[in-house]
Amino acid sequence: MTDITYIRPHEGRLYLCAELDLFPRQVAGWSMGERMSKELTLNALLMAVWWHKPTGKALAPSDQGNQFSSYDLQYFLRMHRLVPSMSRHSRCHDNAVAESFFQLLKRERIKRRIYTDRAQAGSDVFDDI
Repeated sequence: MTDITYIRPHEGRLYLCAELDLFPRQVAGWSMGERMSKELTLNALLMAVWWHKPTGKALAPSDQGNQFSSYDLQYFLRMHRLVPSMSRHSRCHDNAVAESFFQLLKRERIKRRIYTDRAQAGSDVFDDI
């Protein structure tokens, strides 16, 4: 399950894209950046593929959004034998695992701290993941 959230340090938004492995409910890959872009999603998926090295076809569920439907991402999924699966419109339960992870991360870690810049926020989130 792939989704994106944001963190608000004083410097400006920092976007976090996380690829969650649904079976053990663990973070398989992540990336952070100043913009919510397809590269953010590609980097998170690349880390997950590099880390887990899937041998057969695997499902790659994601939220809806242009980052997840871009040509580059769809090509990456095909090349790594990943089957894309987008959440349905207005179906909040399709993305519940990712939303639960982000809510827990924000409640337990991010909202308890004040970050002055993106680097500090990114380092703290990296330590938590």
